Order: sequence, then C-alpha cells, then structure tokens
Amino acid sequence: MKKLTIAIDGWSSCGKSTLAKQLAKKLGYTYIDTGAMYRAITLFFLRHEVDLKNESEIETSLKKIDLEFKLESTLGDQPQMFLNGEHVETQIRSMAVAEWVSQVAAIKAVRSFAVHQQQQMGANGGVVMDGRDIGTFVFPNAEVKFFMTASPTIRAQRRFLEMQQKNTAVSMEQVMENLQYRDHLDSTREESPLTQAPDSVVIDNSNLNMEEQLNIALQIINKIINPNQE
Repeated sequence: MKKLTIAIDGWSSCGKSTLAKQLAKKLGYTYIDTGAMYRAITLFFLRHEVDLKNESEIETSLKKIDLEFKLESTLGDQPQMFLNGEHVETQIRSMAVAEWVSQVAAIKAVRSFAVHQQQQMGANGGVVMDGRDIGTFVFPNAEVKFFMTASPTIRAQRRFLEMQQKNTAVSMEQVMENLQYRDHLDSTREESPLTQAPDSVVIDNSNLNMEEQLNIALQIINKIINPNQE
C-alpha cells in the first residue's frame, strides 16, 4: 500500500505535534517536526547575533547550519533535533527562542532553506509533518490534511503547563502575550502565511483528550484509504 503524506497545520500550542507523533507511531510513519527546524535556526541566529535585517548575513549564516533529526534510545522514542551535531531539544523550547521564532520563520531565505529540506524528507511519503504551511505550501498535494485549532485560553494554559514542567520561569500572562504575538506574525507574514487549506479537515481539540483526538484523525485517514468501506 502506498504510504501517505500527512500534513498537520494550525495555530501554536493547539496539539499539532502531539497528534503528529501519535499518528506516526500508530501508522509506522516518520514524524517530522518542522517547528523544531525553525526553532533550531532561531537558536543559531540568537547565539551568533545574526542581524535579521541583513539578507547577506542571513544567507551566510544558513550555509553554516546543519539540521538533523536523530532517533537515539537514550533520548526517548521520538526523533530529536540536532543543530550542527548538538542535541538542542531543550534549548529550542525556551521562551527566548519562542519570542523570536515567528520573526525568523517569516524571512524568505529561511523558509526556502527549511522548506527545501522538508520536501526532501517527505518526498517518498510515509511521513507526518506538522507546521504552519505544510498543506498549503510544502506539500499542497498531501493526501491527508488536518488543520488544528483550540481556544486561545486553553492553548495558553497548555503551553504554560508545558513550560512549568520544564522548569521554565514564565508567567501565564507572558505565555498568552507570546501566543497572541506569534498568531499575528504567523497569519500576516508575507511568505506562506498560516491559512487553512481548502481541502483540510478541521479538528478543534479544545475539549478533546489525546485519545479522542487520535481516534478522530484515524477515522478520517481510514476513510481516505478505504473510500468505499462502510
């Protein structure tokens, strides 16, 4: 059976990566966290104080970046992001990176750099990829497209709890402000803004748990794989 390309787009902190990981594990597919790629690029830019208004400096810096997802038993059962050989999963989830990632991701050269790699990773199908523009720009012909959403308050609560668990010192107000700021940048940027693909299926998980969310997605995928099944 041909392996599908599954695209999951949606707002920040609305469960995209959670669902993507669930589906990849259930279907035996590869999970690709495109957000981690943009976060790793942002981390590199912050560390090297790259001027985001200097196109030449940005392009030179991108040539120095090597992004790789590695699956290592000592780090869990999910692929982890490595930046130039360094494991950076913890660093890229910091508030410092969160505050800048939407600006970095809006830069044309950065998007071209990341999208090219994403398209190579998913060229043969059998992937679940989540982000902002996967179903609209990276893989517009993906066989399965989901658009994830949830209420702003619930999204902020989820992100706040996630950061608390990682011992990140941040207030609920800071998290809410960051989400609102990122929503605005993601939906208004010039380069492939966050929009819902016309052929995507919307999943509002404001009141769904992880199991319910997964079951809904699997039912939809099954209908696509077996359209004549009752």
